[in-house]
Amino acid sequence: MDEIILNTSELAERARDLRAGQRVLLSGTAYTSRDAAHKRIIEMLDRGEEPPYPLKGAAIYYAGPTPAPEGMPIGSCGPTTSARMDPYAPRLLDLGLKCMIGKGGRSPQVVEAMKQSGAVYLCAVGGAGALAAKCITECQVIAFEDLGCESVKRLTLRDFPLIVGIDSLGGSILV
Repeated sequence: MDEIILNTSELAERARDLRAGQRVLLSGTAYTSRDAAHKRIIEMLDRGEEPPYPLKGAAIYYAGPTPAPEGMPIGSCGPTTSARMDPYAPRLLDLGLKCMIGKGGRSPQVVEAMKQSGAVYLCAVGGAGALAAKCITECQVIAFEDLGCESVKRLTLRDFPLIVGIDSLGGSILV
């Protein structure tokens, strides 16, 4: 199976065409957010505030990267368990989120929200954070710096290897 070359700027138009099991090389901008950041983002939305990054067409990588070693933009940056973000994901999908990157299964509620919004869930290889870091060319903390490794970061990806875990039709490689 050939790899699909995809830029995050194309997600709004191409996410619906991806199918479970396809391999993707993703480039462009993605934002790290884990549970603590998701909780704060939802609180911001509840207060009528804008989130720290635009959700429409966005890609979120569920990761908490380690500090960058000398000469690198980021330290180890492997995926975290996505199910911890399931309570928050449907609302973000309703607001235009198009791609979630992580590891592990998703709840039926998240899969249904993905189907309704035309979003995709891409799986990264767990335990390969040092290899994943080699596909990240830039990293900048943009919100919640007090959360340390769980702060929200804007990443620039280059040919980040992923597999479509759940597509926008609900097709899944996850058991």
